[in-house]
Amino acid sequence: MTLAQSLLGFTLLAVVVAVTPGLDTVLVLRQALRGGRRTAFAAAAGICLGALVWGVAAAAGVAALFVASQLAYAILRWAGVVFLLYLAVTYLRSAARGQAHTDLSGSVGTAREAFVKGLLTDLLNPKMAVFYLTVLPLFLPAGYAPALAGAILAGVHALVAFAWFSVIIVGAHAVRGFLTSRRGGRAIDGAAGLAMLGFGLVLGLER
Repeated sequence: MTLAQSLLGFTLLAVVVAVTPGLDTVLVLRQALRGGRRTAFAAAAGICLGALVWGVAAAAGVAALFVASQLAYAILRWAGVVFLLYLAVTYLRSAARGQAHTDLSGSVGTAREAFVKGLLTDLLNPKMAVFYLTVLPLFLPAGYAPALAGAILAGVHALVAFAWFSVIIVGAHAVRGFLTSRRGGRAIDGAAGLAMLGFGLVLGLER
């Protein structure tokens, strides 16, 4: 497989993966509706950096350790479960309290927190390790160092994902009028909290 063929095939796959609703989409959408565009883009950047790290790790063989070792995979999985449950409790508590949206600009601290949440969401997701470890080798072009080729393909995935997140953020910004009200904010936080709780339970019960 040539580099051009590899990039084309993996880009098409990355588009399908990016537009499929999931944990990352919920996190970015919630940040866009409740924290504004700055925090949403920060969360998206964290998610994309996490994907890039997993891509390089898979190409270098590091991700194989988490798949081959049941203990390492279990530790990573339960760390992800705890983090998702933390997000779920945070969002549901905010919904119960009925906290109104107060920060449209997104302060530096809030953006930093959103970035960390996005990064941890990907780094603590063992399915990312499995995805890259099983899919990435199929697209590695001949004649290139695996780590370099993996970094390039993971970069493509990150760019595609960030572009899709940008569409979500811009769309959310256009309808934030109602959603930044007290009632709208409670609905957003409640839905996001339940979604995170569901993702956490699925990951925890996975065998």
